[in-house]
Amino acid sequence: MKAGWKVNAFAGGLAAVFALAFAAGSAIGPADGDQPPAASGEHGAEPMPGMTESAHGEDGGHGSQTGQLPGLAVSDTGYTLVPKATTLPAGAAVPFRFTVTGPAGRPLTSYTTQHDKELHLIVVRRDLDGFQHVHPDRAADGTWSVPLNLAKAGGYRVFADFAPAALGRGLVLGADVSVAGAFTPVPLPAPTSTASVDGYDVSLTGAPMAGTESELVFTVTRNGKPVTDLEPHLEAFGHLVTLRSGDLAYLHTHPAQEAHAGERGGPAVRFMTTFPTAGTYRLFLDFQRGGKVRTAAFTVVVPTH
Repeated sequence: MKAGWKVNAFAGGLAAVFALAFAAGSAIGPADGDQPPAASGEHGAEPMPGMTESAHGEDGGHGSQTGQLPGLAVSDTGYTLVPKATTLPAGAAVPFRFTVTGPAGRPLTSYTTQHDKELHLIVVRRDLDGFQHVHPDRAADGTWSVPLNLAKAGGYRVFADFAPAALGRGLVLGADVSVAGAFTPVPLPAPTSTASVDGYDVSLTGAPMAGTESELVFTVTRNGKPVTDLEPHLEAFGHLVTLRSGDLAYLHTHPAQEAHAGERGGPAVRFMTTFPTAGTYRLFLDFQRGGKVRTAAFTVVVPTH
């Protein structure tokens, strides 16, 4: 991308399989008696030279035995996302509780920690407003709980991003919940190569194309000066979640560079990712500085050629 992302009209069905997603997670242990079916082969883009193995490749891809796109199914390979309630009140800190059940129908209680957490929960309204990336607490019985900012009414999609240890690969399960009240949709912001959040400016460069691995580079500045002291957040200097407009198919990638305690990064954070189809996507970049996580959001139109 030279000066920005070119907005192109496009046509055609959105039918390709998502090849990448983030692995973090949970699994039912042998004591639970749930032995999942043998995992199918994973698929994912090869890292560029110098990249660490991401959770989307051979060691933890999110391939589905049914061919479902990540995040579009509530159940996969015998694992099911089960919200305790699917209708919630509006509020700034609404308790949300759920379980992930295993092939035998019991809540998972044994988890593999990936990227510093057993499970990542992504929440967004169906119009792609109100993005949240949170980490619930798990009780001994396998019930997860976390307060969510649901101040705006409407339909929300919740994604549980985890990796059952017994399965040996990651899963992304999605479910819908409704927040009571009058729904006022928010138009999707126009495509742009820059975003501002909390006094920080983030620029995005790259040349994405459907079905082809692309490098995306996010550069963080503040008051016109490069930010070179980004802090480790979940073992990385940035986390990227991408959702396809319309069906909210899910893509979660990680940067080339791992981040460890005491290290600092920036201003550039690089990702390798593959957009599975042409279409409009919403990108959410989390980065941390001064102990606070901020999210920069971008709308990107991905062409076929």
